[in-house]
Amino acid sequence: MPDLKLTVNGIEATVLADPSTSLLSVLRKHFHLTGAKYACGEGQCGACTVMVGGEAVRSCVFPIHNVGQKYVETIEGLANSAHLHPIQQAFLDASAFQCGFCTPGMIMASVALLDRNPAPSVEEIRAGLAGNVCRCGTYSRIVKAVQSAAKAGRNA
Repeated sequence: MPDLKLTVNGIEATVLADPSTSLLSVLRKHFHLTGAKYACGEGQCGACTVMVGGEAVRSCVFPIHNVGQKYVETIEGLANSAHLHPIQQAFLDASAFQCGFCTPGMIMASVALLDRNPAPSVEEIRAGLAGNVCRCGTYSRIVKAVQSAAKAGRNA
């Protein structure tokens, strides 16, 4: 197995792993980051969503050899020591979660959406998050949270 260099949430590390190992496995086992969740294992539910090179990916099916030199960001890397990320704060303010299982993936998908489109319509938000499943059904509050974060970003 080769040594692979990864930069996750600003921390560079060398990982000894098979290149076909999923990014989710490496994040959880080597970096001890548990925000991204293993759920379907097929890239269908979005619970494992993280950012790689600024793009949202399903880490349960994303092999680490595809990371290359790209920066990996997880839910644990969004907030700084003093403040939550605006999306995290908006989810909290809107009570956009119940059990919290989907929340990290939903937040990361929302970050990617607002990076691409800082002022999405309700329809664009729904389409942008359509691949992320919320078992508790808080979709309307999630949409409100994304709208709030988008508005806060425009007013910043």
